[in-house]
Amino acid sequence: MGTLHTRILVMLQLCLLFLHANAAPHHGGVHLGSQTAALLRWKSTMQSSSPVLDSWRQGSTPCNSNWTGVNCGVMHRGHRPAMAVTEISLPNAGIGGRLGELNFSAIPFLTYLDLSYNSLHGEIPLTIASLPVLSYIDLSGNWLHGKIPSEMGNMERLTQLVLYSNNLTGHVPASFGNLTKLVFLVTEQNMLTGAIPEELGKLTNLEVLALSSNQLGGQVPKSLGNLTKLNTLYLFGNHLSGPIPHEIGLLPNLSKLALYSNQLSGFIPPILGNLTMLNYIDLYDNELVGSIPASIGTLVNLEYMYISSNKISGSIPASFGNLRSIRILSLFYNQLSVINVYNNMFTGPIPASLKTCRSLEVLSLRSNQMIGDISDFGPYPRLIQVSLGRNNLSGYLSKTWALSINLTIFAMEENKIAGSLPPEFSNLEKLEVLRIHANNLSGMIPPELSNLANLYRLSLSRNKFSGHIPPEFGQMRNLQYLDMSANKLSGSIPQEIGSCTKLLSLLINDNSLSGDLPTTIGNLGGLQMVLDVSSNKLTGKLPAELGNLLVLEALNLSHNQFSGSIPSSVGSMASLSMLDVSYNNLEGPLPAGRLFHNASIAWFLHNKGLCGNLSGLQTCSSIPIVEYHKSRIHSLVLAVSIPICTIIILSIFAVVLIHHKRKIPQKAMVTDTRDVLSVWNFDGKLAFEDITRATENFSDKFIIGSGGYGTVYKAQLQGDRLVAVKKLHPTEEEISDEKRFLSEIDVLANIRHRSIVKLYGFCSHPRHKFLVYDYIERGNLHDILKNEELAKELDWQKRVAIARDVARAMYYLHHECNPPIIHRDITSNNILLDADFKAYVSDFGIARMLKPDSSNWSELAGTYGYIAPELSYTSVVTTKCDVYSFGVVVLEIVMGTYPREVQSLVSMGQHQELVAMDDMLDKRLSPPEIVENKEISLLVDVAFACLQTSPQFRPEMQDVYQKLALQKLSPFASPSHALTPVEIRKV
Repeated sequence: MGTLHTRILVMLQLCLLFLHANAAPHHGGVHLGSQTAALLRWKSTMQSSSPVLDSWRQGSTPCNSNWTGVNCGVMHRGHRPAMAVTEISLPNAGIGGRLGELNFSAIPFLTYLDLSYNSLHGEIPLTIASLPVLSYIDLSGNWLHGKIPSEMGNMERLTQLVLYSNNLTGHVPASFGNLTKLVFLVTEQNMLTGAIPEELGKLTNLEVLALSSNQLGGQVPKSLGNLTKLNTLYLFGNHLSGPIPHEIGLLPNLSKLALYSNQLSGFIPPILGNLTMLNYIDLYDNELVGSIPASIGTLVNLEYMYISSNKISGSIPASFGNLRSIRILSLFYNQLSVINVYNNMFTGPIPASLKTCRSLEVLSLRSNQMIGDISDFGPYPRLIQVSLGRNNLSGYLSKTWALSINLTIFAMEENKIAGSLPPEFSNLEKLEVLRIHANNLSGMIPPELSNLANLYRLSLSRNKFSGHIPPEFGQMRNLQYLDMSANKLSGSIPQEIGSCTKLLSLLINDNSLSGDLPTTIGNLGGLQMVLDVSSNKLTGKLPAELGNLLVLEALNLSHNQFSGSIPSSVGSMASLSMLDVSYNNLEGPLPAGRLFHNASIAWFLHNKGLCGNLSGLQTCSSIPIVEYHKSRIHSLVLAVSIPICTIIILSIFAVVLIHHKRKIPQKAMVTDTRDVLSVWNFDGKLAFEDITRATENFSDKFIIGSGGYGTVYKAQLQGDRLVAVKKLHPTEEEISDEKRFLSEIDVLANIRHRSIVKLYGFCSHPRHKFLVYDYIERGNLHDILKNEELAKELDWQKRVAIARDVARAMYYLHHECNPPIIHRDITSNNILLDADFKAYVSDFGIARMLKPDSSNWSELAGTYGYIAPELSYTSVVTTKCDVYSFGVVVLEIVMGTYPREVQSLVSMGQHQELVAMDDMLDKRLSPPEIVENKEISLLVDVAFACLQTSPQFRPEMQDVYQKLALQKLSPFASPSHALTPVEIRKV
């Protein structure tokens, strides 16, 4: 009754307006004064004053004074013509306020309304439905909320209705079925729910129907098959289920069909082969089964086809060779029934007809189990990228590939391709990536490859290449990644390699290289990820020039025949986190440097006589001097050391005497620790004694971990209470401001959060300083990921939950603590897991407390590899530094290992070109299911956003946590299933 009453009132109002217009026109206009007043009043209510509306002034009228965005027309109603406002067009005008403040009833002859991309909010006013001649409405890109008025279904003149990107809720009104003149209906990116109305099948003039990115459910209505003029159907990003209706194949003009990211099931209807106008079809991320219909091969106009992330089985139809216009064919991430194997594994041979598709621009069939001989593939004059890696392809690399002159990426890694690498590949002048590792290729590496001026990634590893490393490679000035490991290369490492100054990673291990390590290696100042020359036959001394590689993170020289000592310059390599020189003939002391304080003993084993202050390595003073020619020096040492030892003994006696006299004051100092430990209701003195007793005076057998600031012990106190005790490393200087330090400890000890390790307190004692934490059973994430069995137990759901737990903790520290707490050292070592694999963040704020004023690079708080890049040139630490570290950890969770290479690609903005999702997933786990895959994709998107080089482009942890908690795809990264920018949908 209420709706009927409203409609009657609207009709009466329109009748009165028309009668009044015919009876009494004012100054040539139909109530132009009331229209002017309505627009000026609306302007006065706007929250933001836009200069666009400066022409809207009191004392003027929109029809006589050229108001911006307003057009008028002559109305012939009655005996006299009358002027009236007919169009309001203010797209992207910077206006804000409530849309309902505009009295639409006062402008009854409005035919065109475009207020898109402004900041309008509130509900769509019911009075908009009272405009009888309105034919065009675009309210997209605003903040409108509430329901779409069902009365809008009575606007019989309407031809275009665009409500894209608002916050509208409720259902798509069934009354829209009355809008028989409608050509465009777009309600994308709202929060609409319910089913798609069957009544939309009555809109026989409709050309574009876009209801995507909402929360619509139910099945795709069969009645949409009546929309014979439809050319665009976008229903993606909803919760639609059931089969793809057979009737969709009855739309003769359909050119774009996007149903991806739903829960559609059943088979791909073979009748889709009737859609001869189809240019773009995207069925990605559903639950479709069966094989790809051969009828799809008849779609001669098809350019873009995405069927990834379904459960498609069988082989690629031979009819696909007829797809003469195809540019992108994306078939990965399926679960096929012929052989259930990992990641998008189509089986059977590649159809012979596909080899001659001259129009191909991108061909990606990687990570399948496809077989066949690729010897006679090509050429493809338009081909930009070919990715056939991780299959079972055989044959040899034909020199006809060199005729595919537009190739930028050539990837056929991990197949069974034999023969040699044709020198003609050097003609591919645009080639940027050449990945042919893990095949059976043999022969010499062609020196002609040095002509590839744009090549920045060359991966030839795990083949049978022989001969020398071409000296000509020194001409490849843009080369960043060079991997020739695990071949049969011999000869020396060419001096010219030092000219490849853009190298980030150099892997030539596991060959038969001999000679010295060239001094020119020190010219590679940008070498960042790894330098690996291990498992060769290299000899001679290590060049001091290695110390020039200041940003290098990993250096592997093991399993060679190097002699002499480790150059002292290596100690100045500030970024180095791994140095393996085992199985050589090295001797002498380890260099001084941060790396050698907590290095692994395994890195130095099986040498001639290395020594140093490293647990498990002999001290330099213990090495016997047996050479006869050193006897004079030995005698001199004895002559000097005897009186020195005498002095030392006397000094020790004096110290003991003084210590005895000060015994009572020291006891008082121990008692003073009670105040520090009172935060967790322990008597300070007793707590110290309990902990030292429980750890047997910090015996090594109670060690459960170590880090940059201290060693962690497990202690069982009275009442079987377990705690983790972090004994801080002794430093040369005392904590500069003890009062401030204890104040910050008190703040941190009062933090209560379910994803943060509880800090109980701090003990400052003359013998030891330590922090006391809650004990978390499983230890740190880093060690779990390194353990093969434990890593497999950490399935995808657990890993997603861990990322959310850490995001929740960081959100709390950054946004709910006052002042905000910056962690400064977010790493996998500082994320602990309990018995149920719930994650806890530890060591928060410790870097700040221990080094509050550090601005020196060598004293930089944090862990190399996780530190935000801006901290290399500034000492200003912000929450965005934690955000960067979080991004590294998230990728580590997904990949199961430290993401060195991906991290570097992100920093160079190349991750979207070269990082495929299946390359990133931890191969120790089974591939994620559809739902898990969405969650993992979201994690990767968030991680890429967090790893932006510029901190201003990184999100806040509040945004990160909300996106992970709500499981909505991030807007700050492209979809991770897109293989390259070329594959981004051109819709």
